Amino acid sequence: MLLWINGPFGGGKTQTAYEIQRRLPGSVVCDPEHVGFGLQRMMPAELRGDFQDLEAWRAGVHEVLDVTLAKYPGTVIAPMTLVEPAYFRQIVGGLRDAGHDVRHFALLARRETVLRRLRERGLGQVMQYITGKEGSLTRESWAVGQLDRCLEALGGEEFREHVWTDHVPVQSVADRIADAAGLRLRPNTDGPLLGGARRAWTGVRHIRLD
Repeated sequence: MLLWINGPFGGGKTQTAYEIQRRLPGSVVCDPEHVGFGLQRMMPAELRGDFQDLEAWRAGVHEVLDVTLAKYPGTVIAPMTLVEPAYFRQIVGGLRDAGHDVRHFALLARRETVLRRLRERGLGQVMQYITGKEGSLTRESWAVGQLDRCLEALGGEEFREHVWTDHVPVQSVADRIADAAGLRLRPNTDGPLLGGARRAWTGVRHIRLD
């Protein structure tokens, strides 16, 4: 089974994916962003745009997930914003056409909630600034610029199932997705401090330095 966790940038996809992976034995996170980052590193900085527009990214993500789902016995989790209907049909629809069990979830929240999360996530960008990677500070402003488009697109019927996350902790979002997919997660035993530390570490691990 593939759990594709969609949502706007800053919507909590990565945190939710790793919460599920932590509590679902045998599951694995396969992040489609890594394919895009690899393709961008091959290109001069001035030619880098939205890597989703590259056919190589869409075909590569489809192929990697197709192979993984065919050969890996556990649940596969893909956290990735994907709002262009044609791209969605090519990847998610293509995997379903290939016979894979794909469960899609769009994490939604009010605009104000996502903006607050982006501001909180943006604090981690200070590390990049200190290391001289000033250009990467534009990532959060780019995400804000995409927010309205993402929320409008993901609210459509094609992108169901919708999971609203306003005032809902990550652990509960993970529980809702698992219940909808018929999966049983191990109980969450984290207290507030440990849970907060886990989420902070997940955020630090996914800071880009290029």
